[in-house]
Amino acid sequence: MDGLDWLDVVSRIFHVLTAITLVGGSLYAAMVVGPVLRANSAEVADQWQAALTAGWKKWVHGGIALFLLTGFYNYIRAMPLHKGDGLYHALIGTKILLALAVMVIASGLVGRSGAFQFMRDGRRTWQGILLFLAVVIVSMSGFLKVRASMDRPAPATAAQVNAESVSP
Repeated sequence: MDGLDWLDVVSRIFHVLTAITLVGGSLYAAMVVGPVLRANSAEVADQWQAALTAGWKKWVHGGIALFLLTGFYNYIRAMPLHKGDGLYHALIGTKILLALAVMVIASGLVGRSGAFQFMRDGRRTWQGILLFLAVVIVSMSGFLKVRASMDRPAPATAAQVNAESVSP
């Protein structure tokens, strides 16, 4: 493996670990923290929600930055491997748009902007939407990753694409 291949692996690992952390944290917030907070008085729930959000916000913002960095890198590296593959391009484009929507919802839920207060007021609904979109994204990612083994030859490796681009 050359240096770029190692960077490909590291980028993919960080991208997947970020997804695990943020989707898992969001699932925990919706399925465990939410019901506990709703079982308390509004005053206690608001205090706990503010404290939890202050800590979670750092993870969300850092994760979004890491998603954008690794996602852009992974996208640039994958595109030559899928030249002319219309289904791949359609699904990856849809996945990117859904991921951007998830990032907006996640930011709205942990932010302070008045423009997104409706999300925080309807936290349960918006967490559900976020989690649904995350499941769709993960499903699309899984399909795209294993699709090469289904009824078609595997896509060219990065080394093959690079070799083709330098040969006369």
